[in-house]
Amino acid sequence: MDVATARESRSSSSERLGLLLELSHGFIAQRDFDELLPLVVQRTKAVLGAEGCSLLLVDEEAHELYFPVTSSAKAGIDQSLRSLRFPVAQGIAGQVVRTRQPLLVNEVSENRYFNPAVDRQTGEVTRSMLCAPLRTRDSVIGVIEVINSLEGPFEETDLDFLEALALSVALAVETSMLMGSLRDTTTRLAGEVSGLRRERIHADSFPEIIGQSPAMESVFALMESATNASIAVQIQGETGVGKELVARAIHNYGDRKAAPLVALNCGAMPASLLESELFGFARGAFTGADREKPGLFEAADGGTLFLDEINAMPLDQQAKLLRVIQEGEIRRLGETVPRKIDVRLISASNADLLQEVKEKRFREDLYYRLNVFPIPVPPLRERAGDIPLLASGILGRIAEKAGKKIRAIDADVLEALIQYDWPGNVRELENELERALALATPGASISVDSLSPRIVERFRSNSGSDPGVIHRRGSLREARQEFERGFLVSILQLHSGNATRAAKELGISRQMLQKKIKDWDLRSVGVG
Repeated sequence: MDVATARESRSSSSERLGLLLELSHGFIAQRDFDELLPLVVQRTKAVLGAEGCSLLLVDEEAHELYFPVTSSAKAGIDQSLRSLRFPVAQGIAGQVVRTRQPLLVNEVSENRYFNPAVDRQTGEVTRSMLCAPLRTRDSVIGVIEVINSLEGPFEETDLDFLEALALSVALAVETSMLMGSLRDTTTRLAGEVSGLRRERIHADSFPEIIGQSPAMESVFALMESATNASIAVQIQGETGVGKELVARAIHNYGDRKAAPLVALNCGAMPASLLESELFGFARGAFTGADREKPGLFEAADGGTLFLDEINAMPLDQQAKLLRVIQEGEIRRLGETVPRKIDVRLISASNADLLQEVKEKRFREDLYYRLNVFPIPVPPLRERAGDIPLLASGILGRIAEKAGKKIRAIDADVLEALIQYDWPGNVRELENELERALALATPGASISVDSLSPRIVERFRSNSGSDPGVIHRRGSLREARQEFERGFLVSILQLHSGNATRAAKELGISRQMLQKKIKDWDLRSVGVG
């Protein structure tokens, strides 16, 4: 833009007042500030006949100024400015924030507050500047600055106009911040309500799977997404974590629940029989085939086929499985005519399938066909907070099946179960509780005396005392409450009252921990 054009763009006092009025109406009407503030910056640049105009806001935590809204004449400058931050203690803009007073500088390079680092990083050359503070009742939240007049030096009337405009801009920015804070609070509360609702949905949708830890919440969320889809699901996890239980829940609460779910453990099936078991055979297909037999794919037609320990399937059978997935049809042994099938495939592996692929024990093309929707199930040691619920649920089920009444689980038993690593996962926990139930006196509670020596020894080494001398009595509810309070105190003390770190170790949200601290009156622990 040449000087003559710039002079024409220099607005009259009435035009400036008109702009202030127009923008004030926009602020009062609380227009979308994400649209309004860029308009303010663009119009201000034009009214003052300048190369650029920017809004800088103060980051209170970092004590820095940053550029959320900019309008520059040169290409690339805006993008560079929006990536910049500099300390409030530096620059002309920083001086305006500190003094709360506007500044007019027509020879920027000679000003003692000038920070040339911004020009070096953007490629801009700042010659002159107007800068006005964005004042609120209690502080300065930023500045609005205009640089490089295109029609001679900036004048005091220009600064008066910018200062007047800054009053409305400050009000708009403060309102936007308050609205943003309100939106954040609303979003957070909505998220917490949604989380509680999800927990309730999970409890209702998959009652046979017990868990409230964040790790299991992730599993539940994936299961919900998988229930009504027909894509292949790959469940990953160590032996004993309950992969088949997850597969059955996905089937039982999905669109195919009226059709059968057929399960096969590939690791338990001899390789020589696996093909005929999966695909079936015709009469006379081999010695002893005196009748035809449909395979598991046909048995699961319209429903779900669950292949556990898929990593144990021989490579030649993997090739045949891949063909079935690709073509949607099977051929019985001894037949030449294919049969169309409609089967949802859910597989599970207790090994890292990708590592199996790298070591040439599993076909890469089959891996990508099976691993469309992976669901990792965490080991029990990574969700120790679920153990009291699991123990209670499992014990109730097996006690009812055995016809034996048990009053409760002692609190020190629950603590011992939580401290153990459970290499066999939920399956090992169930076996341990079956053993404890067999040893327990009918009508009494499960005590430490009923636990396996390996668990007692681990508990003794961790606690530094002999748990065998502890024989608390009471209901399971009382035991759990007693244990939970003591356990929370110990974790909070371990982290010097830091609720964030304690919540992370406990596997719960900080909000949930704060609620428990309030419920148990643990403020004396020094929570921060």
